[in-house]
Formats: sequence, C-alpha cells, structure tokens
Amino acid sequence: MSLMPRRDEIVYHHDQIDFSKPGKHHYRVAFPFDGAWGNSLVPMTVLNGLRGPNPNGVVVFGGTHGNEYEGQVAVKRLCHDLDPARLSGRVIVVPQLSQSACAAGTRTSPLDGVNMNRAFPGNARGTLSYRISNFVKARIFPQVRVVLDIHAGGNEGSFPICTSFHPIKDPTQRAEIARVALLFDTPFIGIYSNEMHSGLLTDEAEADGKITVGGEFGGGETCDPDGVRHAYEGTLNVLRHYGLLTGDVVKIRSDDAPTRFVRLENLEDYIPCPSDGVWEPRLRPGMEVRAGDLIGCLHHFDDHTSEAQEIRAHRDGCVIMMHLSARPKKGQTLFVVAVPMASEQLLG
Repeated sequence: MSLMPRRDEIVYHHDQIDFSKPGKHHYRVAFPFDGAWGNSLVPMTVLNGLRGPNPNGVVVFGGTHGNEYEGQVAVKRLCHDLDPARLSGRVIVVPQLSQSACAAGTRTSPLDGVNMNRAFPGNARGTLSYRISNFVKARIFPQVRVVLDIHAGGNEGSFPICTSFHPIKDPTQRAEIARVALLFDTPFIGIYSNEMHSGLLTDEAEADGKITVGGEFGGGETCDPDGVRHAYEGTLNVLRHYGLLTGDVVKIRSDDAPTRFVRLENLEDYIPCPSDGVWEPRLRPGMEVRAGDLIGCLHHFDDHTSEAQEIRAHRDGCVIMMHLSARPKKGQTLFVVAVPMASEQLLG
C-alpha cells in the first residue's frame, strides 16, 4: 500500500525555511528525539500575502499545551482557510507547538517531561521542548510583530472565556496590546501575574517588544464551540485590524455587554488549596464575590461525620479561575479573585 501524498514539506535544516517566500507553504519542522531515532514533526504554515507587504506580521500558536484543544482546532482551520491572494504581509500559523504533547493529549511532552510554556527562551542544545522553544524565539519571533498564543484550562483550571496579558511597563505597548485583546470580543480580559511562573511564551514575546495576547478559550479537555469561535474569529479580527486582511472587524458575541478588564497580577489573589480533599465549588468562574462569601467547601473523608472546610473569599472581586478537578492537591491554586479595572487605565 502506497502512502498518500501530502501537501506539507518536512524540514530538517531549519535555516532553509524561507519565511519570505510568496504564497502559502505547509511544513512539518523536524526536531530529533532525545533518546531514539526519528523526529517530532511540528506543523507550521507560512503565508506571505500576494497583495503586497505589511510590517505587522502575525504568528498564532495552538497546542502549546497538548490537552487544550480549542486553539489546536481554531489554528488548524486558519491553516486551511487563509488565502494568500486575500492577504498582505506575513502570517505564521502553528496549530500544535508541542506536537508530542498534543499527540499524547497531555499538558507536558511525554518525551522530555517539559511544559512548553515554561521552556522559553529555550536552548538550542537542550531537550526537545527547549529546542522547539528556541526555534520559536530565534526563527519565528523575528518574522512578526504580533504574537497570539491560544490556550484553555486543560484539566486544571476553569475560566470564563478571556484574553490576557501581563503588566506591561511601556504605556504604548500596553495600550496596543489591550486594543488587540479587545478584538477577540471575550467577556473578560485579564492582566495576570508574571511572577507565578517563568519561561512563558508570552513573557518572552512581550520582553521582545511584540504585541502579545494570550487567553483561555475553554477547559476540561473538551473543545468548546464558543472558545473555538472566539479564537478563530478573533485572529481574523487581528488580521483585519492591521490590514493584513480587508474588511471590518466583526462582532463575535451575541450580547452587547462590554468586555471587562480585570487585574489578577497579585500572587496573594491566587489562593492555594490548604490540603488534599474533595473540592465542592459553590460559585462559577465569572461570578462576583464579596469578602467573606463562600467560594466552596473542601471535604475530607477520614471522618465522614466531619464538617466540610469552608473556603471564603478574601476580598471583593470576580472569580476569574476555579480549580477544575474535584481532587485538588495541597498547594495547587484553588481559585483566583480578580479586581475590576477601568479600561482607561490601559487604553489611555
């Protein structure tokens, strides 16, 4: 039986990729396995529009975590649907950045145990995930001005659909990022802590001066149709906003409620689980709370007659994240309370 012909090209020597080649070109970028013969083949499509140049190149990533599917699906659709005849400028589309994690359906790569979103800026001589992140840093980021990283909660966190970015010191970069985040028309935009973790893709892109937007577009290892729609249409809106695609920015949500900016950059607002147990939330993400309100109960079954441990809000705000699993471990973030902020603080 012969193999079916493919439309993509395997690239073993990364310096041979011509990112300026006109038209649409599909690649599988090869990264050798660490302990076996063969390669992890990362899918990537590069488009250079036939309508002329545009300085605002865009890259969009899905599958930075392998068990988050909304981004993988939305970005794969973009690989198929974007037409270079209708584009100006450069668009790079990567539906499964951590291809090995995506194939396994896991948050981290089973090949080296590394979380791709903790591996930046990468290492050309590191394990698989670090070499892929180094390729992104060294070869992809220089080709674009705008970086989009589509996430979901996986099996850890439940969020209302939202876009997000870190606190940005430069007011010009901050305002432009906020305007791009609004193009996804999500109910919330979160400005979140960059002290919780290091090595994030978005951290690296922001530090490089890129207009960088992340977000959470679903959760529970499902493929939320609203999340896919916001990720797909939001990316098209970004391309329209910068003139890479013609046409007006479109409304994505059916309601007219304004997008709410919320702050969650204080580590004290990321409440850790006090002990192992069974978590019974009493609220849903996106709901308002007052200090002292009951967020949920933690149950222990060593003594089934014992009262549940009540977990209450430490401040007024909005529950922007809730631990998804009913079995959190001690120290895992149980919920996050965000504080509303005026859009004028970001947009100027």
